[in-house]
Amino acid sequence: MHSLKWRVAAWYAALLVVVLLLVSTVVGMRLQSILYAQARSRVSATMAEIASSVQASEEPFSLGFGGSDAYALLTDGNNLTSWSSPTTFIQIDSDKGYPLAKSGNLGGTTIPKAVGLDARAPVARRQITLPIGTLLVEDRYFSLGSHHVVVHVAERIDALERSIAQTRESIAFAVLAAMLAIVALSWWLAGRAFDPLEKLAQAMREIGSERLDRRLHWEKRDDEIGRLAESFDDLLARLQEAFARERQFISDASHELRTPLTSINANAQMLLRWGDRDPKVLRESLETIVAESAQLSQMVGGMLLLAKADRGDEIPMEPIALGTLAAEAVQAERGEAAEKQLDLRLEAESGVFVMGEAHLLRQAIANLIENAMKFTPQGSVEVRVRALGERALVEVIDSGPGIPEPQRAYVFERFYRGDSAHARSVPGTGLGLAIVRSIARVHGGEVRAEGAPGGGALLRISLPRISEEFTDPS
Repeated sequence: MHSLKWRVAAWYAALLVVVLLLVSTVVGMRLQSILYAQARSRVSATMAEIASSVQASEEPFSLGFGGSDAYALLTDGNNLTSWSSPTTFIQIDSDKGYPLAKSGNLGGTTIPKAVGLDARAPVARRQITLPIGTLLVEDRYFSLGSHHVVVHVAERIDALERSIAQTRESIAFAVLAAMLAIVALSWWLAGRAFDPLEKLAQAMREIGSERLDRRLHWEKRDDEIGRLAESFDDLLARLQEAFARERQFISDASHELRTPLTSINANAQMLLRWGDRDPKVLRESLETIVAESAQLSQMVGGMLLLAKADRGDEIPMEPIALGTLAAEAVQAERGEAAEKQLDLRLEAESGVFVMGEAHLLRQAIANLIENAMKFTPQGSVEVRVRALGERALVEVIDSGPGIPEPQRAYVFERFYRGDSAHARSVPGTGLGLAIVRSIARVHGGEVRAEGAPGGGALLRISLPRISEEFTDPS
């Protein structure tokens, strides 16, 4: 199979050759038509001059009338010679086809009579070949009183035909040379156009998952291929970043999973050795296994939720009242807040609607509330829902120690827990805030961590707001 470069070059060359052949054919035919028209014009002009002289010799003159003066004029060889030229020949015949007079340049050659010429069909045109050459002839029937004659005016067209033949040869030679030039130029242009693409394809083949740091750096090409190379470099950068995130995620997940799995394994071995002899060991080991397996279950559930949030195109969305979701999330967390003796409050504006998936958005708000309660030993957690222009905001404000400013850019990373000993001691999978960020992104929003005005932390989800008039009244 031929490459795209050669197919494009072949089609381009074939198209130009066809156009060139059509143009050359039209030019040749048009040139031939012009030259023949000029020959016919010269013949007609000579015939018109003869007719004018005949008419002037006997006034008034018309076909069907005439006299001896006109007849004598036409049968005088000197007059015929005066009307002729080196390439124009004149002959006068009787109506029976017998030659009466002719111009001197005809010599012994006689123009044959025209068949079917009479008063009813007084004019005819033809092309004949005689020993003196090929002639373009116009025949005209004249009635001169009692005399009836036929005037033949002939124009030699040998030179014209030779000119046409030479012109055709020149055109054919020029077309052949142009075709060769077109083919060569097409191959060259195809190479110029597609060689960079071949180099780009070769570079793409050389880049694997372990060489994503390679770049083409074709910034000097200010054309489509240069822009394609730039887009490819951007794609590599995004892929490199995505691979780095996935490697980090796998590394963090492995690290986080290792601890509960190790604990479960160690307690299972204790059960095998001493569980049937020591009820205390049996109970403590089972409690540890239950707790650690629950932690594993939460972590796996978090990972699945992250995967679902990352597939935003598979999530059906509908108009949702954000305040209602926040109220449901707050109600679900009131029991835990009461156990920790925290004041959990909700302040929600009405008419704040977004396009979203209810379960995911409720999960995001719940995660923010759970995170705030984990890091707030005493005091309050406040949830606010409000509209700000074209954005819908969900804010969770706690009275805890807050988030140090250098860590605010990282708290939404997977498995990030900060550096403090308190953060490390807080239970959890380390995926809660990462899930919040993924859910916000899939809904076209964002999430940020700030410091609360009165101390503590403020975490805010910002989503595109829709007008209440676009919601379903039912």
